[in-house]
Amino acid sequence: MLKQYSRFRGSLIPGLLVSVFLLILAFAIFFTLFDATGANKSTFLTLSPRVIGLLKFTIFQATLSTILSIIIGIILAWSLAHQSRFFARSLLIALFSSSLVLPTIIVVFGLITILGRNGWLNHLSLYLFNHTFEGFLYGLSGILIAHVYLNASYAARALLHSFEAIPKQRYKLAKSLGFSVFKRFILIEWPAIKQSVLSIASVVFLLTFTSFAIVLILGGNPSYNTLEVAIYEAVKLDFDISLALELAFLQLGISVILVFFSSNLKTNISNVKMQSLFIPWAEPLFVRFLQITIIFVSCVFFILPLIAIVFDGINADFIRILKSTIFIKSFSTSVIIASISSIITVVFTLFLSNARRNFALKSRISQSKVGKIIEFMISFSGSLYLAIPSLVLGLGFFLLSQKFIAPHLFWASFALLSANVLMSLPFSISVIYPSMLKTATRYDKLCFSLNISGFKRWIYCEWPFLKESIGYAIALSFCLSLGDLGIISLFGNQDFSTLPWYLYGLMGSYQNNDAAGVALILLGLTLSVFIFVPKIFAKENFVKG
Repeated sequence: MLKQYSRFRGSLIPGLLVSVFLLILAFAIFFTLFDATGANKSTFLTLSPRVIGLLKFTIFQATLSTILSIIIGIILAWSLAHQSRFFARSLLIALFSSSLVLPTIIVVFGLITILGRNGWLNHLSLYLFNHTFEGFLYGLSGILIAHVYLNASYAARALLHSFEAIPKQRYKLAKSLGFSVFKRFILIEWPAIKQSVLSIASVVFLLTFTSFAIVLILGGNPSYNTLEVAIYEAVKLDFDISLALELAFLQLGISVILVFFSSNLKTNISNVKMQSLFIPWAEPLFVRFLQITIIFVSCVFFILPLIAIVFDGINADFIRILKSTIFIKSFSTSVIIASISSIITVVFTLFLSNARRNFALKSRISQSKVGKIIEFMISFSGSLYLAIPSLVLGLGFFLLSQKFIAPHLFWASFALLSANVLMSLPFSISVIYPSMLKTATRYDKLCFSLNISGFKRWIYCEWPFLKESIGYAIALSFCLSLGDLGIISLFGNQDFSTLPWYLYGLMGSYQNNDAAGVALILLGLTLSVFIFVPKIFAKENFVKG
């Protein structure tokens, strides 16, 4: 066994070092939070009624959001899978893929434009029926709508892969046996997608459990606060560090437990293009009508807020916005931080994935208890963001900045970079790791026989087959970092700001015209990077093809 470890030390050591570094970072944050409790450590054993109420609502809204997102995601994926021939299908699926990277504040801004007190729906309702929906978007209903907007489309896109992977022979068998649509779903489709449903549900629950920007803006009042928002208010508004620590430990404990049980589940994000499922016989007329209706309604629901951002944004005074010193600083900070964090994320992902695949292949390191422990450590370290929500991480860095004196720019930049890397890692790994595993399965024997290793193997075997996934991971990491509002909410000020924080300030001061312009710029930048960066990496393959 030692010979096996020694043989693959070149791929094991970098990944193990990254894994240990991430775990040390997590431990440092935890120790800082624990040390800050001082003599009040015993108070964390007894939760106050207020904290219990926050916990109940956080779990309640996350559970509801997950259930609704998964149900809608399954229905939409089922419809898309069985209606493989319609205009702009690939464009619609691409838009659904972008939901994961859309800045949450952009989504909130678009939903407010459509469903807010002064939104399009209220104006239309007032004109047609002389009735308005006051406060409809604020509170639990608004939180659920925004979460479903982001997560149902992500679930549908991920589940579509599972539907398209079902062998066509099973559908032929179902047809020959005269299965109804419902029976076909229960006996053929559900067994094929249920594992993916579990994986996606775990990710969606963790994302909604740690949701910040959506609850902060659409919560409406303290009764709809979650643990994440309560931490922000305790630090930023009340400077109640004791309460913030109590909330942080509670959220951290629950998140660690959730990630522990879901660390080996797939996040189901991929840039692999699969063949559309084409069944040579038509669905029953009613079922076909239902599927088309579901696709149309989902399309309108998803695209309308984006159209609203474009429609309102084009009327903004861009000359004044682009000349604004705060905008220039915010834009520069966002792009620089997102660029650096995306590069670090992909490098860390390559190291972790390269180390992890040694334990997944029988041709490399044989399974043992030690190997399983190392593999779990590597897998868990890549999912740390889900265990350490951004506001808890931010609170840790905030306390460190109070303990170790350094320029505000240093702590703010370091906190943002760390949070962005941790946030992007799980998704970047889910894109790159399957490709690395597939490459190793295909070319290990050839490389071993020809004694090709190290840099040569990377150039000739790895890079040609990984560059598309790497481009997609860079775009994904950049966009996720660009739209984050968590850490910056604790460190942001007039001298250090990002585009989401600047947009939040404009919305809070009711500068709607400027906010619309900044929202359009942020939306355009996000979609441009997400669409064109992967194409740049795939260009050589496209030309050769």
